[in-house]
Amino acid sequence: MSNNLTEDEQKRENRNRRHFSFRLNVFFFITFFAFSILIVRLAYLQFVEGDNLREKEHQIGSKSLPVPPIRGNILDSEGREIAYSISTQSLYYTLDVKMKKDAGMEFAAKLVEVFDRLGDKNGKKLSVEDVFEKMDLTGRMNSSFQPRRIKTGLTKEEIAYFSEHQQEFKGIEVFEESIRQYSEDRVAVQLVGYLKKLSGAKDLKKYNDINAGQTDKALKYIETEEVGYDGLELMYQDELRGSNGIKEYPVNNQGEIIGPMKLTKPVKGENLVLTINKDIQQVTQKAIMDQIHFVQTAKGRQYENAHPTTGYAVAMEVDTGKVVAMASMPDYDPSVWQGGISQKDLDAVQFFQYNGTIKEVQPPYEKYEERKNHPSSLVYLGSTQKPLSVLVGLNEKLFTTNSTFNDPGYFEFGKEGHKVRVWNASKAANGSLSPTRAIAKSSNAFMSAMVGNRLYMQYKGRDGVDVWDGYMKQFGLGVTTGSGLPSESAGVIDYYHEADKASSQSALIRASWGQQGRYTTLQLAQYAAMLANHGKRMKPQFVQEIRDVNGNVTQSYQSEVLNSVDYPDQYWKTIEDGMAQVPVQGFEGVNYTFLRKTGTSQQDVGKRSRVENAVFIAYAPADKPKLAVAVVVPDGGYGGWGAAPIARKIFDAYDEKVGLHGTPRKPQPPADTENDSPDSADAAGHGGNAAANGQ
Repeated sequence: MSNNLTEDEQKRENRNRRHFSFRLNVFFFITFFAFSILIVRLAYLQFVEGDNLREKEHQIGSKSLPVPPIRGNILDSEGREIAYSISTQSLYYTLDVKMKKDAGMEFAAKLVEVFDRLGDKNGKKLSVEDVFEKMDLTGRMNSSFQPRRIKTGLTKEEIAYFSEHQQEFKGIEVFEESIRQYSEDRVAVQLVGYLKKLSGAKDLKKYNDINAGQTDKALKYIETEEVGYDGLELMYQDELRGSNGIKEYPVNNQGEIIGPMKLTKPVKGENLVLTINKDIQQVTQKAIMDQIHFVQTAKGRQYENAHPTTGYAVAMEVDTGKVVAMASMPDYDPSVWQGGISQKDLDAVQFFQYNGTIKEVQPPYEKYEERKNHPSSLVYLGSTQKPLSVLVGLNEKLFTTNSTFNDPGYFEFGKEGHKVRVWNASKAANGSLSPTRAIAKSSNAFMSAMVGNRLYMQYKGRDGVDVWDGYMKQFGLGVTTGSGLPSESAGVIDYYHEADKASSQSALIRASWGQQGRYTTLQLAQYAAMLANHGKRMKPQFVQEIRDVNGNVTQSYQSEVLNSVDYPDQYWKTIEDGMAQVPVQGFEGVNYTFLRKTGTSQQDVGKRSRVENAVFIAYAPADKPKLAVAVVVPDGGYGGWGAAPIARKIFDAYDEKVGLHGTPRKPQPPADTENDSPDSADAAGHGGNAAANGQ
């Protein structure tokens, strides 16, 4: 047939065939190229991105929920639980913002009916008012989206009931969680601290961006978990926390669970073994409360102006810095923080939740007008300053160990016509005094003339105040103790203010007998220990070791010297001989030697003039000091009566449990004594213009 084609037709047919062949080749080439790209891409996805894609596929096909970690325990020095965590089922309520008070009360009543019918018959009963307050409809304690814990420790019957009747209880959910429990004995509760939900703890710098850059699900903080907010719970948050668990559910493309859960268990945090001894701590706490009650009701001149409501004590080992007791009294039940504290409970504990041994805490008077008429936990040293004042005088060569001063009962200073007299207690004229006898007699006149005034004359002007400040800080007064406890105060120094307001001479004279610096009880204990060990300022230690969940020690305690001073032995002997002669109540019949200094610091507070605070420091045994104790009872009267008896009970408790001589032994009980005359040696500044003004 082609033979019949004309020449032009044949050419056209050949051209079409060539075009077809070319198009076919292009088609096959494009197809080959496309398949090649597809094969390369598939290979890349399989071998390069395979793991990531499989993870994404797994995520799409599963739902993960974090399980909060189980917090480590806090134990006393003998391994007894002070704070510990238990696993429990809890009932939470998520706020319905449209719910009104009447509907809320009705809802609370329905919950209480279930609790009463199906709950633990021996457990704590919740009233309708209790549940309604926990629901927090006004958002005073929780943000609107934050679930409120209504009840912990649900029974199986309660769990089953709420699971079956979810539609009747809108916003109610049951969660498994770890609950913090505290010893019913209330052991050092302010030192131990408390927990808050992470969502409510972000006002602390530590938690502001706690999850920033964290990709590990096990370490990522959960908004609903409880975290340390104060005390050791906060200080050792990282060690105590542990790591999250993960609950993983297989789901379909509609998000419905289609298979059994896979659980990766949470890892429990490490355990803290404290230096605090539960028995010594409880003796300390009881001793303070007993003494407060005694002084409030006792008769006699030494008690007539005393109105104590609080007391503070710290016992610290001299050579190690281990704190065996730290009490801020009265205390409170820290379990009130579980699941968010109610306004009612917060109001009840507001004056007791903070650690008055390390920071300023106000007295427990609800009305401000009354509260401002009573001293806080920070008080002047009073005569407990005097051993250090003598050391300053000796080291500055203001006098020698054999120097004498004729004490007429006062020291006078200032310009003619404007002279100020600093009086001894009861205006006692002590006659010829050596530095040792000046401590024993607690002579304000000696300290003013031989230390404060001579230091002023030696340096002139503000330089003398700077020198004084340097000595105070060397002994831990005016600086933090290095303990690491959150919110620890460095104290309040007034001698610079006095130098600006009056004169450097006035500042140094008043500082020399303890009326120009208000310090914490922990600072006083550190200072007393430094006197006892001849110049080593020990870092206070509260944790002697950290253990993992299997009991293995992961971090052991190490003592640490923060700074030291080097004075001749005769300087130390001078103050020790004086401290041995200080009269004191409550130590009758002790079977150990001890050195001490009483103090009765004064301050004008509100409408009250010259309120007397009882202060006491001591250490024992005298020859080889083992334990230093500091006690402060604001508004407690004379230190020898208001504070010293507390210290006696602490020393006895330590001697019984640990042993002041290395072997535990039970000391004889203190003799009952009638205190019928004031301690004229330690009441500071009576009868003159010597008292520092204000707080």
